[in-house]
Amino acid sequence: MILYRKAAPLRIRRASAPAPPFWCATTIAPYAAKRATPIAVDYVALRASGAEKLEVTVAEHVRDDLERAKQLAPPVLIDAAEAAEVVFRRGAEALAFCERDALFLTSTHGALPDSNAATVAIAAWPPHLARLEALFTTARGTWGVAVPVIYPVTTDLALLDALAELAQKHGASFFAAVAIDVEATAKQALARMLDLSGDDDRYELLFHAAVEPIHIATERHIAALAHARGMHDFILPPRWNERSNWNAAILLTLTASRMIAMEHDLDLAGLIARSARAVADLDKPLTRIAEAASLGIVGGLDDVSVDILTEWLNGGEAGFAGYVNEQWRLFRGTPNEEFRTQNAE
Repeated sequence: MILYRKAAPLRIRRASAPAPPFWCATTIAPYAAKRATPIAVDYVALRASGAEKLEVTVAEHVRDDLERAKQLAPPVLIDAAEAAEVVFRRGAEALAFCERDALFLTSTHGALPDSNAATVAIAAWPPHLARLEALFTTARGTWGVAVPVIYPVTTDLALLDALAELAQKHGASFFAAVAIDVEATAKQALARMLDLSGDDDRYELLFHAAVEPIHIATERHIAALAHARGMHDFILPPRWNERSNWNAAILLTLTASRMIAMEHDLDLAGLIARSARAVADLDKPLTRIAEAASLGIVGGLDDVSVDILTEWLNGGEAGFAGYVNEQWRLFRGTPNEEFRTQNAE
């Protein structure tokens, strides 16, 4: 394997509203997307592709680029996944610039930041349990596990159960799924990696069937595993405990996206998603509006979103959002496995 190192400007991308799975307003990527073999996972585009060689494009002047950029809207995602961070530490440079507002993304072959001020998401790809446990053992501050859902590797129930156990054992705050679009080149690499033959059922599903239902069922199973073990079932953004407009938009978007994935009341889900974008665009803090009047005066908010946000701002659990989350958490295992896990709480 040959490592090609090329210089490139720092990639900065901004979002006008939060989106799963990372919920961030600004994404900083000091490395190019293709950076691992045999399967490269792009966590910004949420896509897996096959890669025959390791090619690393590295930003040279991270701090200078960040200082020249316009104000970085928080929360910030720093995509420092894969082995390039171990060598070049460009993600750590970006983190030093905005650590309290940052979600630092690393992975199995990556490196943890020295600071414990940022929130850290450890992507469990490739899912090598020994290496991941070493990272879990040394992780500090608020951290958790992001599981890229890629059939047939990270859809395996025994593997997911083992990952959840390790995450809980070492104090993870969240255990969450990351939906990944698997390209044809990645499927070919998976078949070679797993030595799948044409008469293998997994080969048939991988190439000749729609695996999206399996992926969605796995996302729901991961949420159930997290909840049963006392962890959040979505990636926590920095400062999630604050009642900010951005966090309010995250709450609504999370609810809407899960309704859409379950095909539950799609019209209402669309209204809630539009309300989330309206909240993200507000100039005035929701807390100030709620103190002066009902949130119903905010243009673009539907009645259900008003109820969700009012309960959330008052420090309680948003009833309808909680109901959707309960419906979302669905074990893929047998009834005996589900009963055993629930009673282990």
